[in-house]
Amino acid sequence: MNDKPILFMVLSRFPYPLEKGDKLRAFHQIKSLSEHFRIVLCCMTEIAVEEKAFQEVNRYCHEIHTFQLTKAGLLWQAALTFLTNKPFQVAYFYRYRHFRKIRQLLQQHKPNHIFCQLLRMAEYVKDYHLCPKTIDYMDALSKGMERRIATEPWYKSWFFSVEFKRLVRYERAIFDYFEHKVIISKQDLQFIHHPKRNDIVVIPNGVDESFFEFPATEKKYDLLFTGNFSYPPNIEGACYLIHEILPLLKKRGFNVSVLLSGAAPHSRVLSLASDRVFVSGWVDDIRESYAQSRIFVAPMFIGTGLQNKLLEAMAMGLPCITTSLANNALGATDGENILLAEQTEVFVEKIVVFLTQKGMFDEIGNKGQLFVKHNYSWSYQNEKLVKLLV
Repeated sequence: MNDKPILFMVLSRFPYPLEKGDKLRAFHQIKSLSEHFRIVLCCMTEIAVEEKAFQEVNRYCHEIHTFQLTKAGLLWQAALTFLTNKPFQVAYFYRYRHFRKIRQLLQQHKPNHIFCQLLRMAEYVKDYHLCPKTIDYMDALSKGMERRIATEPWYKSWFFSVEFKRLVRYERAIFDYFEHKVIISKQDLQFIHHPKRNDIVVIPNGVDESFFEFPATEKKYDLLFTGNFSYPPNIEGACYLIHEILPLLKKRGFNVSVLLSGAAPHSRVLSLASDRVFVSGWVDDIRESYAQSRIFVAPMFIGTGLQNKLLEAMAMGLPCITTSLANNALGATDGENILLAEQTEVFVEKIVVFLTQKGMFDEIGNKGQLFVKHNYSWSYQNEKLVKLLV
């Protein structure tokens, strides 16, 4: 209806298909917010948006504007970044010509509220003061950079060190440009270095209700790990699972099958494939991967934010094993609705428990599903966002 207020949203990626966490979060937010707002959506994109994807999002929007990011522009912006203190990822997504167009759209639509996903898009709207603005930090990106300093080779670690320091400053500086701030987890909130960080509203990710209702399927795989496999924490997790955990399981007499399911697998992930390890790449319906698997294992030792993969696996009733780092944002209880491990031997021991003790397998899986259903549905989480923006 035309009497709805206008919400102007700026995103660093087109929010479909849902192979990345920021796209998944944005898509479900758009679905919920469209009931209360006319949404004018502005998205950066590196590739042409397919018609099917455009139409999937367009049904929830008043207007959609996409802005192409070219490699030539990236090189120029990267060069300019060395002369400033802005993070490289802010420069990556910024183009002055796109800034001018977005400013024209703001003047044209005169929105009632601006919603900016991720600090990398803040430069486009931070100086517009004719309506309230909300920024979704999502994760403490600086903390993610800091964790990668120790895991990257020396010839890359200098970059992550520089980016870490710039992100700390930028996360603090951008805070005061926005009337409202949201973030995915309390854990990430604590890593935003601003004296008023407790004003940030924690709004976790959710799970689509359809994950709770998927029909039972024949199990083909013992272990499953999912994610965008071009993302370094997921690459490292997959390699750890295959190179460290599987050999010890085999020594114990468990020659298990593993499915690595997710978009854009890196060459390191593709090289893991064998007669017992299956690398699927992108699948149209990720629920099929969960339904075909018995146990979800997520050895996440770097990265930030709430892991959608854990929410989805638990919603599908899979018993899950992960690290305390990944569980900190989730808030599940070790031994009740999830199992936690930090060392390879502990991962192996807990996988063996699930493989051999059906009672424990069923109990953790069922309680994990109830935990997610009660705490992490998208409808429940997006109610908080609606109250903040309306």
